[in-house]
Amino acid sequence: MDAKIDFLYLSEPDMIKAGVKDMGKCVNVMEDLLVTLNKGDYMMGGENHNSHGCMVLFPDKPKFPGMPKNGPDRRFMAMPAYLGGNHQMAGMKWYGSNIENKKKGLPRSILMMMLNDKDTGAPLALMSANLLSSYRTGGIPGVGAKYLAKKDSKVVSIIGPGVMGKTSLASFMAVCPMIDTVKIKGRGEKSINDFKVYIEREYPQVKHIIVCKSEEEAVRDSDIISFTTTVLNDISTFPVIKEEWIKKGAFISMPSAANFDSNEFVAKRAKMVVDNFGLYEAWEEEYPYPTYEKVGIVGSLFTDLIHEGMVKREDIIDISDIIIGKKTGRKNEDEIIIYSVGGMPVEDIAWGHEVYKNAKKMGIGMTLPLWEKPDML
Repeated sequence: MDAKIDFLYLSEPDMIKAGVKDMGKCVNVMEDLLVTLNKGDYMMGGENHNSHGCMVLFPDKPKFPGMPKNGPDRRFMAMPAYLGGNHQMAGMKWYGSNIENKKKGLPRSILMMMLNDKDTGAPLALMSANLLSSYRTGGIPGVGAKYLAKKDSKVVSIIGPGVMGKTSLASFMAVCPMIDTVKIKGRGEKSINDFKVYIEREYPQVKHIIVCKSEEEAVRDSDIISFTTTVLNDISTFPVIKEEWIKKGAFISMPSAANFDSNEFVAKRAKMVVDNFGLYEAWEEEYPYPTYEKVGIVGSLFTDLIHEGMVKREDIIDISDIIIGKKTGRKNEDEIIIYSVGGMPVEDIAWGHEVYKNAKKMGIGMTLPLWEKPDML
C-alpha cells in the first residue's frame, strides 16, 4: 500500500490565476450549495451541525505576560465543515483578526483554507483564503438578488464600501444587468475613493456614482440596499435605517447589521429571508436571547423577534426553499425584502473546491509533501 501524501499549496496569486475572482461562476456555485443545504447533505460544527465555528476571544485584562488583550475584531476563528452534493469534501477555514492590522498595512483578518479528503482526512490543498472568503461572501447576496430583487433594478446603495461591499456589488452586477447607478456611504475618504476607482475600472456601464453623506441619502430611492459595515457588539454602532426611507419594492441585503427604527416594520411589513435558518438557531443557542447585538447579523434579529412573540418560525423563509420552488420569492413589485447573509464554512468549501479543481487542471500551485510514509504507523 502506498501511504505517501502530498497536497497542493495555492498562494493568493495562484488563487487569482485559478479563477477565485470569477463572480458569475461563484454565484452559480453558491446557488448549488444552498440547494445542497436544503437537502441536508452537509455538516458544520457543534451538536446542532450548524455552528458558524469556534472562536477564541481574549480577556479585557490578561493575567499572563504576552497574552493578547481584547480589542475590536481581536479573535481567532476555526470554521470546519463537510459538504456533500457535488463536492464530497471536508475542510476548515482558519483565521486571525485584529483591527490594528490596518496600521501595519495588513487586512483586518488573515485567512487560510484547508481542504481534506472526506474519508482519510488527508490534506488535499492549503490555500490563501482572503479572496476566497470575500467572493463567497459576496456570492450569497448575488443569489438573493437573483431571486428577490426586482428584475429592473437600476440603483444600488453600498453602505460600507470595503471588501464585502465590493464583492456584494460584483454579485449584484452579475445578476442584475440593468444597474446603472451606485450610491456609496462610507466612513473614510480613502475607502470611498477606492470604491469609486473600483467601480470605474470594473463596471464602466455604471453611469452614476453618488457619494452620500448619510444613511438616509443612501437608502432613499435605491432598488438594492447593501449593508456591509464592520460593527461592534453594541447596537449603537449599527448603521441606522428607517422604514420611511425605504423605497417600495427594495431588496435589502445584509451580510452585516443595521439598527431598524421599528421591529414592527421588520416583523409585519417586510419579508424576512435567510441563507440558512439552522445557522441562526445555532447562534441563538450559543449566544442566548437577545442575540442580535452579540452576533451582528440580521437573521439573529429575526430569531429575537420569534423569542418576543412578534413572528413565528414559518414567517422566516430560507432562500433555498425559494430556489427549489417550495416557497414564493417576491410576491409583488412593492414588497420590501430583508435578506440575511451569515457566512458559513460550507461556502468556503464549495468555492475553494471549485478553485482547487481549476488549479489542478491548469497546473497552478506548488505540490508539498506531507510524508513518504507516516513515521508512527
